[in-house]
Amino acid sequence: LASAVMRICNLISMMLLLCHWDGCLQFLVPMLQDFPRNCWVSINGMVNHSWSELYSFALFKAMSHMLCIGYGRQAPESMTDIWLTMLSMIVGATCYAMFIGHATALIQSLDSSRRQYQEKGRQAQPWEAGPALGSEARGRLGPPPSSKWHAQGTDSVMGRVGGPRKGEIVNFNCRKLVASMPLFANADPNFVTAMLTKLKFEVFQPGDYIIREGTIGKKMYFIQHGVVSVLTKGNKEMKLSDGSYFGGKKNSILLHKVQHDLNSGVFNNQENAIIQEIVKYDREMVQQAELGQRVGLFPPPPP
Repeated sequence: LASAVMRICNLISMMLLLCHWDGCLQFLVPMLQDFPRNCWVSINGMVNHSWSELYSFALFKAMSHMLCIGYGRQAPESMTDIWLTMLSMIVGATCYAMFIGHATALIQSLDSSRRQYQEKGRQAQPWEAGPALGSEARGRLGPPPSSKWHAQGTDSVMGRVGGPRKGEIVNFNCRKLVASMPLFANADPNFVTAMLTKLKFEVFQPGDYIIREGTIGKKMYFIQHGVVSVLTKGNKEMKLSDGSYFGGKKNSILLHKVQHDLNSGVFNNQENAIIQEIVKYDREMVQQAELGQRVGLFPPPPP
């Protein structure tokens, strides 16, 4: 927004400067010709008038030409005034077109996010109305939440950043997650950075099933914001909130121990071993070979 406003201000300043130059040119050319009888200065009897009055009439004449609203006080009669008038009209029309273009771009940039959101909704409407989806799924198909768009934009920026700066950005964006997770509380900072760089952002809507019992555990999830319900065969429900983690091949162990970890915030040796096994066997969030090397480089968190 600020850059667009600055472009508009610069364009208006340039237009005023061109009006000033054109007004000076309207008087300069007749003056160099020693004020012929058919020039606008001689016709209006202003040869001996003050500079302020001459400048005001010349500027009014130039702005009338550039805005294409008239010829000023009267129409040009000499060939020189005719050519100067045509030049003023061409310059004025060009500036007018540039001003309209910049103003249109400014208005569109003010509401770009809303238009993108509506466009996503229009793309989903044919699917919602079609027979390919059930009645329950039709209402759930729609544009992704704004947090997912933000994450996608962050991923595109992170793809162009490398080296230590990437680690700093990841640590800053995930600072709340690290602060709320006992898993990272006593871990080595370099190990935490190595883990965070492998995280993939995902967003789920209310009612989505993240993991079903019996499926292959290929992912491990860290909850940054929100609440997840864990349902068992005995209809026992467990709530997992910010800082909780679940999934992976050690899914059943994690679900029984996550509430204890959240309440105590202290890991013993057995829990450290479980955490290391979870990290070791997670295949999708962290590449197995690279993670094995990283775990070997960093010492385990102290008990």
